[in-house]
Amino acid sequence: MIIRSLLASAAMASLLALSSPVAAQTDPLAPTGRWSIPERAQARTPPMGWNSWNAFRTQVDEAKVMGAAKALVDSGLAKLGYTYVNIDDGWWLKRRSSDSRLEIRTAIFPSAKVAGRDTSFRPYTDQLHRMGLKAGIYTDIGRNACSQAYDLHSPNLPEGTAAEREVGLHGHVDQDIALYFQEWGFDYIKVDACGIDVYGPGTALVREQGYRPLTPLIDQAAISRTDTPAVRALYEQVAQALKAHNPDGDYVLAICNWGSADVRSWGKNVGHLWRTSGDITPTWTRMLHNFDSASTRALYAKPGAWNDPDILFIGHGDFDQAHLTEARSHFSLWAMINAPLLISYDLRQAPRALMDIWGAADIVRLNQDPGGHQGVIAYASDDVQIIVKTLSNGKKAVALFNRGLAETRVTLTAAQMKFAADAPIALRNLWDATPPTSFVGETDFTLAPRQTLVFEASGARQLADGVYLSEIPGDVNVAVDGVIAPQPDPLVHRMRNAWGETRGSGERPTYAGWGGAQADATPYDQSLRVSGRSFDTGLGVLTNSRIEVRNAGHARFEAKVGVDDSTLNTKDKARFLVYGDGKLLAQSPPMGFGQAAQPLSANIKGVKIVEIVARSERLSTDLPLVVTWAEASLRR
Repeated sequence: MIIRSLLASAAMASLLALSSPVAAQTDPLAPTGRWSIPERAQARTPPMGWNSWNAFRTQVDEAKVMGAAKALVDSGLAKLGYTYVNIDDGWWLKRRSSDSRLEIRTAIFPSAKVAGRDTSFRPYTDQLHRMGLKAGIYTDIGRNACSQAYDLHSPNLPEGTAAEREVGLHGHVDQDIALYFQEWGFDYIKVDACGIDVYGPGTALVREQGYRPLTPLIDQAAISRTDTPAVRALYEQVAQALKAHNPDGDYVLAICNWGSADVRSWGKNVGHLWRTSGDITPTWTRMLHNFDSASTRALYAKPGAWNDPDILFIGHGDFDQAHLTEARSHFSLWAMINAPLLISYDLRQAPRALMDIWGAADIVRLNQDPGGHQGVIAYASDDVQIIVKTLSNGKKAVALFNRGLAETRVTLTAAQMKFAADAPIALRNLWDATPPTSFVGETDFTLAPRQTLVFEASGARQLADGVYLSEIPGDVNVAVDGVIAPQPDPLVHRMRNAWGETRGSGERPTYAGWGGAQADATPYDQSLRVSGRSFDTGLGVLTNSRIEVRNAGHARFEAKVGVDDSTLNTKDKARFLVYGDGKLLAQSPPMGFGQAAQPLSANIKGVKIVEIVARSERLSTDLPLVVTWAEASLRR
């Protein structure tokens, strides 16, 4: 007994030592007692507005952009929150050889032709600001932009020598950011990544177009060939320059590296939004692909930091005015997962039916809810999904999504919304004016092909005295997720080549995220299950992970913890620990595969940041341990 007591004391002393500031610097699992994502004044809700790319590609000009701006204001869309007016690729003329200053193509932006030697966007941005709007601009993290690789037919490509055509940020970060924000007055910047992807030495593109080669840092087909630290470092330089040249903090950084370089794990620390996939196209299956790339990453998004499955394609192709069911589904899904809502259509001639979709105030309200909780998938299949989003008013938004081409019947249950099964639940359809309906326990709906029904739901909460962590992903930050080697997510929909080709053997999964923490599912998208017992709610994560939780007045943290039945590592053990503002509050004994889930609770009264840590006791194999924080909750 004495030896056991000494060993326990030594173990506790070791864990308490990890609470020290020094330990936090050397051990990523050591508690920090703080929210590690930068507190940002901007993008507290997903950015909304208009982008030129899907509407015009590089055939953009001032009349088209200002026409869109006027339409936003005149239609009332600006009052709904559509305030950013973003120029994409195609605006530049060249980088001046004498002083490396960027020059604007005044033939398409005539207001940029000002007195003197320089061109300036200041008259343009001033006009937008007078209209109550904000201005966005586009650049690339490398030397050359995407259009210089993929739009070679465009009349609006940069001109001049190889150096003059290098309009990207590479080697000019501080100079260009100061120009865009301090001198020209922009508020938003989209930073693409073609310049560090497709301009490698010896490529036909570089040889035929006379570009200076730049060794690629990104390989979209192979995560292991991508230099993730180098890519992150480049975007961090941009973030630092933006902070330096915007002392009021009024700016938005959109990272556009298409889900590569494991941006899932660091985008929230660097930018306000980050792309989770390649470009969207106006096809149903590509929309599914982009949606899937972001829909399971709820724990990685929150106010000031958003998953971005790309700009809306409503008005084109499968989402045009002849396909309003598909267009409403596209809009509903982006709203439910807190994606940025950026229209990309020639608004000067938009039909009423499309304006009604963008202007659906109740759907926009879900996207802009100040709680910032991305919707969580409550039911998942290749045919149907049910997505539930917690709103700041205590109600839930629920989307029933038919992914397929056949009519289907969908059952919605109280448990899926985390409402009490024996109390009435009220549903209000947010796409039409039908009277609210109510049910107890469960109710059925019939969905047309590709239809999405969206409801606001109210009822008695399943957890009367608190909230499950999976209900509030906006208050949960995955500081460390335990992923050792990023892997492609195999569940993202594999469409045919987005540009209509079926050459080769087809596209394979490329976007890292497999193994990342999930709400109400394991990191590998299995149901939560410990020693044969299933759990409807909880957080699934790998060991050697640390998750931060904001606490606003709750008194207790409670969970049932254990090694998940889905783990492939059935030999090793894990310990679960709970910290409050950096101090150890509770811990489990070492737990292994097959052991029943154990209750773990802690007094968090007065605590601002709760940190939950799952540590491997030892590893006899390279296989990670999958662990479950079942029914993890904050209680009053």
